Amino acid sequence: MSTLRHDVPASLVVFLIAVPLSLGIAMASGAPLAAGLIAAVVGGIVAGALGGSAVQVSGPAAGLSLVVVDLVHTYGWRATCMITLLAGAVQLVLGVFKAARAALAVSPAVIHGMLAAVGIIIALSQLHVVLGGSSQKSAIANVMELPGQIADLHGHKVAVGILTITVLALWTRLPKRIKVVPAPLAALAAAAVTAWAFGWDVTRVDLSGSFTEWAFPVLPQGDWHLVVSSVLLVALLAGCESLLCSVAIDGMHGGRRADLDQELTGQGVANMVTGALGGLPVAGVIVRSTANVQAGARTRWSTILHGVWVLVFALGFGWTITLIPLEALAALLVLIGVQMVNLGHIRKVHGHGEVPVYVVTMAAVILIGLAEGVLAGLALAALLALRRLTWVTVLKREDRDGRLHVTISGSLTFLGVPRLTHELRTIPAGATVDLDLNIDFMDNGAFEAIHSWRLDHERMGGTVVIDELHDEWYALAASGARMFPAKSPPKAPDRWWLPWAHRRREVEPVTVSPDGASECLLTAGAREYHRHTAPLVRPIFTELARKQQPSHLFITCADSRIMPSLITASGPGDLFTVRNIGNLVPRKGSEPHDDSVVAAIEYATQVLGVHTITVCGHSGCGAMAGVLSGGVQAGSLPGLRRWLRHGDHSLATFIETEGDRLHAGALDVLCRVNVQQQLENLRTYRKVDEQVRAGKLELVGLYFDIGSARVHMVPPLRPTLSVKTFERRMVTSED
Repeated sequence: MSTLRHDVPASLVVFLIAVPLSLGIAMASGAPLAAGLIAAVVGGIVAGALGGSAVQVSGPAAGLSLVVVDLVHTYGWRATCMITLLAGAVQLVLGVFKAARAALAVSPAVIHGMLAAVGIIIALSQLHVVLGGSSQKSAIANVMELPGQIADLHGHKVAVGILTITVLALWTRLPKRIKVVPAPLAALAAAAVTAWAFGWDVTRVDLSGSFTEWAFPVLPQGDWHLVVSSVLLVALLAGCESLLCSVAIDGMHGGRRADLDQELTGQGVANMVTGALGGLPVAGVIVRSTANVQAGARTRWSTILHGVWVLVFALGFGWTITLIPLEALAALLVLIGVQMVNLGHIRKVHGHGEVPVYVVTMAAVILIGLAEGVLAGLALAALLALRRLTWVTVLKREDRDGRLHVTISGSLTFLGVPRLTHELRTIPAGATVDLDLNIDFMDNGAFEAIHSWRLDHERMGGTVVIDELHDEWYALAASGARMFPAKSPPKAPDRWWLPWAHRRREVEPVTVSPDGASECLLTAGAREYHRHTAPLVRPIFTELARKQQPSHLFITCADSRIMPSLITASGPGDLFTVRNIGNLVPRKGSEPHDDSVVAAIEYATQVLGVHTITVCGHSGCGAMAGVLSGGVQAGSLPGLRRWLRHGDHSLATFIETEGDRLHAGALDVLCRVNVQQQLENLRTYRKVDEQVRAGKLELVGLYFDIGSARVHMVPPLRPTLSVKTFERRMVTSED
């Protein structure tokens, strides 16, 4: 049912596009026009059935036309068919041995530059046919002969060409119901009907090399190494074009991704069949594949059926092709050639700095030849990749205290040593240097350069502290350990929120006093902060230095596992924070008397004007364990026992809801109840209660489950305002 609904209509659309394009590409390839239809049939049925992509459409490709023209001129048509057959066998072997992914290692800039050059060559050669003449042997010759061709116009032939191009250009602007008919078909039909109606003197399509005059391909005659080169060229170009087309089409539909090895195998079988039957080489074609997806194709049946429709048309209605003027086909090829210079591809390669590869490939293909141009593009791409390996970035920054921060980034190989040593020698002697190595590879030459400079700098009275932000290449080499055999996967960088015990690098104690005392971890952490974090946040704190405007008062436990800024995704200046044992809020007038929390509440609500007061409890709270034990767990800590009396109301609320029998989860239940009770305690202060009733202040309860690292919303004992606004600000929340 899905095939009838989606694939059959899509196959008809692709069929209507494939017929004129196949004829045009055959003409541009110097092959019999029937060869284009044979390739379309085989590409649809064979490659469609055996390929690895469900929606890719294969057939004769304009990108291969230059190769075919040269092969036909050198070896003849039947020998060219044998080269196509052998190229298919090569593709089949590569697919069987899972070599398809290797084709993706070819720079897309080379492929796009090659296709653009082919498009320019096709457009220049066929423009002569549109003007009533004949194309020359090279692009340069076509350009040189163009002025004379324009001066010697052939009226009717030029009119047919102009009519075809006009229809192609205007067709995309017509209403959608008319554009159901593909533009190439409409343009050729209009040209054929007009030429027939007015009796214009044009050249008609000749199908003398028809399906009935088939003969088996013959082996090419000539130097065997040139024949082998031709076979490999056809196999690799057709294979790369097909695989890149498969990858591009995968991004246009939501179905199963293409199996590239199976696709290469299917293309190989299709080329063996089309070569045996006298057809053009087959490759995946982006124009027909895109039309197939846009027409709603879901399975490979659309591709297969389009090949069937081409076969039916060729056998039953092939005579209609003889009505098409050759000048109209040439005009279609001119437009196809122009469209092959894709501005979208140029923008993509420009964004990755590969325009030189694109331009060199295109120019070399036009001026020298297809194989030579592709090789030139590949060579330049390899040189640029090698240059990127030699590119080392050295950034220097001096702090106010005179410390010099130097960051070296890139892959450090011997090729980058000259630039590296030049930059390091500009560092003043005796300076205190923090050297950050943000590298993913270091060979022995680069290590020797850095290590020698470090020893010389320290010998001259300077100080060098090396911090490796990626793999510890320098530390391993300096210790004499065996270096990594290759680049290792990136390690997770140190994060400011990780406990010291979980840091990738331990902070080495640094002597700071004559008696040999060493700095503590927090002092070392402050030093780390000044090196890496302070430069990033300094603009924010410069602005905050004038005034604080927090939006929340955050009351939470002093427990070391609770980080308010982390669990609320807050930044500097967002939270006005109060921390105490058990996140308690003493009720107004309660004993023992405590003004510290009250002072913070008054300042936050009446001076800072916060909009929200949040009480955040957590699982496994030691203070609540002390409350639950009636103060027994506080032991000989009189201050703690007095403070925990402020949790008696929480215990009373817990007993009211849970009873006085303890159970396994009693502590965590009390931790949640305590949050609710502290929200109630907040409302014992008149100013807070008035603001809550007036809708100016919102009370929010949070509960942090330490084991799962999740934050939960805790509803108040009595409803106040909605907490949905705050929920939207939370990274993780649960009702």
